Amino acid sequence: MIDSHSHIFLEEFDDDRADVVLRAKEAGVERIVLPNVDVATISRLYETAAAFPDICVMAMGLHPTSVTENYLHDLEIVEHSLDAGRFVAIGEVGMDLYWDKTFAEQQKDALRRQVQWAIDRNMPLILHVRDAFAETVEVLREFPSERLRGVFHSFTGTPDEAAVISSLGDFKLGINGVVTFKKSDWREALPFIGLENLLLETDCPYLTPVPYRGRRNESAYVAYVCQKLAEIFGVSVDEVDRLTTENAKRLFGL
Repeated sequence: MIDSHSHIFLEEFDDDRADVVLRAKEAGVERIVLPNVDVATISRLYETAAAFPDICVMAMGLHPTSVTENYLHDLEIVEHSLDAGRFVAIGEVGMDLYWDKTFAEQQKDALRRQVQWAIDRNMPLILHVRDAFAETVEVLREFPSERLRGVFHSFTGTPDEAAVISSLGDFKLGINGVVTFKKSDWREALPFIGLENLLLETDCPYLTPVPYRGRRNESAYVAYVCQKLAEIFGVSVDEVDRLTTENAKRLFGL
């Protein structure tokens, strides 16, 4: 399995990061993709990837909730880091208007600039979209679809939204622990979307799947997402593992 979205570089894992990585390996995780958050997390990202080079790979970007009045300065630092390191994607980028709409226009501009980075460098995007689907689509439609690829992480949308995403470029959908929650009615849409369009992820330390909901999430728990998808699609866990791993390897060049 590949955990296509994990934040084990954050301080929540400072006391047991090595154990978290070991448990992931024991659970069958062969790669963990680490998307950056903001300027303050870059050094943590580097240190974690350097400590576990056999399993961790990095993505570089500025998270939409980290976009403030200083976003242009922050983007300069992020772009410098991007050109100085080895990364498999531009991320985590996107739009998030759930908490605050103050910097909505700045988020659009930051997304626009980072999409252009992805095009210029022929890299995939890791997109975070929360309460801003229409706004994100509006920005992505400014670019030729044949130049765009990536993943809409933490997808909980409808088949119609999945179709819109597909029209924007070569995009996969990241599925995490939310799919195991009791009130996840949207998971009924997944068979209409198809396993060939999905990636496994945890978004740890957030969105912990059942049976550990309410505790800190970690990459090993991607196995519970895999199991739930096998149940939903009526196929074996091995089949979900195979298809989603192939998807992630192709997307990120692993």
